[in-house]
Formats: sequence, structure tokens, C-alpha cells
Amino acid sequence: MVKGAYVLIIELREDRDVRVGALGVLKFKRGWYAYVGSALNNLEARIERHLRKRKRKHWHIDYFLEVCRVRKIVYTLTEKRVECLIAKGLSERFDCVERFGCSDCNCRSHLFFSKCLRDLFEGIVKVFEELG
Repeated sequence: MVKGAYVLIIELREDRDVRVGALGVLKFKRGWYAYVGSALNNLEARIERHLRKRKRKHWHIDYFLEVCRVRKIVYTLTEKRVECLIAKGLSERFDCVERFGCSDCNCRSHLFFSKCLRDLFEGIVKVFEELG
């Protein structure tokens, strides 16, 4: 099985209030989001799960994906735990949704926001390049 880390690039077409599990109702601005995740068991299955519309809600991202669309996916094949390193790099470049997707680590967030797709994509690529 392929292992790795990934970033979902997500488009939200309008401002929305979304109930996100234990985080409660969060306000999301129209724009582009990057969600950082890892799959150290099966990368392909994890990404396929995120892309499915019907699924049991387990993670914060499951709630958010009900109101928006994944437009691109950037990933790396690795057996190392790099998810939090990617999130840290993105947190230095973009605004974040506090506490989103990081209940099992010490990161501020694993969801980041940009008004501009190009800026977001270029920032993600730079973080991946910096991490090698």
C-alpha cells in the first residue's frame, strides 16, 4: 500500500456557516482552502474517501466538504510523518481556521485560506520543495 501526505485544494463559492463536529458552527469565507492530511496506511483510499459525497462524518474535513468541492490534490509519497511540517509551512504563509483538523497534534490548524488559487497553489508547492 502506498503511504504519504496530501493537500486537498478546495473551492468554496460563497460565504457559509458550517457546523463542524465538536468545533461547533464556523464561519467560512468564499475562496480557496488547503487541507493537510496524511495516509500512512493507504493514500489512495484516503483520497478517494475525501472525494466521495456519501460517507460517515469522522473528521472535521468531512463536514466542510459537504458544502464545497475539491479542485486539486497535491501529494507526496513518504513513510515519514510530514503532515504537521506541511501545516507549519502553510501557517507561515496563509490564514488558518483555528483548531481545524488538528485535534491529534499541536498544530494551530490543518486548514488554510487564500482568496487566490494561484497564491495558494504556489505556497503549497514551495512548502513541498522546502521539505524535499
